[in-house]
Amino acid sequence: MDWKVYIILCSDSTLYTGITIDIEKRFTAHNNQTGAKYFRGRSPEKIIYLETGYDRSMASKRESVIKKLSRIQKMQLIESELNEVKHG
Repeated sequence: MDWKVYIILCSDSTLYTGITIDIEKRFTAHNNQTGAKYFRGRSPEKIIYLETGYDRSMASKRESVIKKLSRIQKMQLIESELNEVKHG
């Protein structure tokens, strides 16, 4: 399966990192507050980072690595060539 690792910019300017097979469906779930509990009290604004091509295990490992990064490191990752979100 093609698992994806993503970062969402939240309404309170925090960055949420997760994994999914279907990014649109997962974003909708977060927006409807049927996804992660993290989105209770804040809402997802937009997907700002995406990596694809993982199996479930590797996506989970990559998510763990990203979650441990500082905000500055996450912002550098978002601006990197690894990001599959089309800017502009």
